[in-house]
Amino acid sequence: MNKILVATALSATILSGLPVRAAADSPQKPAPGEVSEARMRADVAKLVSFGTRHTLSSDTDPKRGIGAARRWAADEFRKASKACGDCLEVVIPEAMVSGTRIPTPVKMVDVVAIQRGTERPNEVVIVEAHIDSRVTDVMDVKSDAPGANDDGSGTALVLEAARVLSKRKFATTIVYAALSGEEQGLYGGKLLADYARQQGWTVKAVLNNDIVGGTHGSDGLVDDRNVRLFSEGPRADATDKTRADARRFGGENDSPGRNISRFIAELAGGVQGDLAVRQVWRADRMGRGGDQLPFLEQGNPAVRFSVAIEDYEHQHQDLRTENGIRYGDTIDEMDFPYLAKVTRLNIAALAALAAAPMPPIATADAAVKTWTDVTWKPVTGAAAYSVWRRRTDAPEWEAQPMVARTTETSVKLDGFRGDDWILGVRSVAADGSVSPIAAAVPGGGFTPLAQLP
Repeated sequence: MNKILVATALSATILSGLPVRAAADSPQKPAPGEVSEARMRADVAKLVSFGTRHTLSSDTDPKRGIGAARRWAADEFRKASKACGDCLEVVIPEAMVSGTRIPTPVKMVDVVAIQRGTERPNEVVIVEAHIDSRVTDVMDVKSDAPGANDDGSGTALVLEAARVLSKRKFATTIVYAALSGEEQGLYGGKLLADYARQQGWTVKAVLNNDIVGGTHGSDGLVDDRNVRLFSEGPRADATDKTRADARRFGGENDSPGRNISRFIAELAGGVQGDLAVRQVWRADRMGRGGDQLPFLEQGNPAVRFSVAIEDYEHQHQDLRTENGIRYGDTIDEMDFPYLAKVTRLNIAALAALAAAPMPPIATADAAVKTWTDVTWKPVTGAAAYSVWRRRTDAPEWEAQPMVARTTETSVKLDGFRGDDWILGVRSVAADGSVSPIAAAVPGGGFTPLAQLP
């Protein structure tokens, strides 16, 4: 075990001469002009042109309904694949489902493009959005439901991410997904989560983008400089033992999703100067949900991007004018420069996550002693590790690591009383790419708890 003497004023302890790159220094941000507002505007306009994309609308009509929209999205993925020498595999997971909002069984279909990793293809990062739309009555199949911002914006982001990132190669796999059935009960998200499990994928992170193309609220408030990023606190797959252990050792604020949120917030400043991440520490908006939730329920790390300001007059509304107010989710209410900014941030986050190894599963032991032992399991693809700390009441990890680099899988922090701190470990690839920090607390690892011994 490495023995580290911790001074009163902690400084980074260098254990290797190999370079280490902070998440904010990632070179993976899109080059100027790579993300095209014009392409995304055209994508949203095309999605709107299908009239309605209600999950229970026609699956066979060539011009109107959910089926036509899904076939178009699959064709766009195939075009991107052709441009990169067939680097994307397009798959169409499907299942028959029924439920409260699906009274008659219907075929649920997702449209998925897979960009295989060059080193660890079974390790995946997923970017997703739902392609279905709705009006005021969630069961209204016939009325026009343009769904421009909800969630044409997210679907356009996913397609643009595929076009940009398919030009590059990554150590791990990136999955791009347009999901059905969100408005009827998150069915497409569950279908994809089930598909990931069936494939035996190790899911490193899921980035769900739902309503990411607007900046004006129904109350006149405008915010084009922030994007909200939602992450769960206590894990959805926590067991009674996990919850009991968290009461003793901490970890209520350290789910994998929360540390992905911190990672992306750290990354944002290096991508562009006019879009910051507003971290919202709940799984989704109050009383509502999105397609990241089925992944969380299976124990996979997942977060949701959404606009800083929602516009309720132009979301889930029949197309109409009342008292001089126009209602409906139409393309003219969107802000495409803002959508481009959120897309660039997603692309940078996907690239950083796909280049890095999995975060370690770590533990910290400081009970009844004047030092702290931190241990973790070795990670495939990691050349080294770094150890981090933050106060238990601090929202973010400190700017500098306690141990900047070690090739061991444990450290002894002499003179460091761990009761007052949360500790974490991140993996470092040979090229300096870094993973999110995984907290050394119960449930802090980026693995479904059911898979742990």
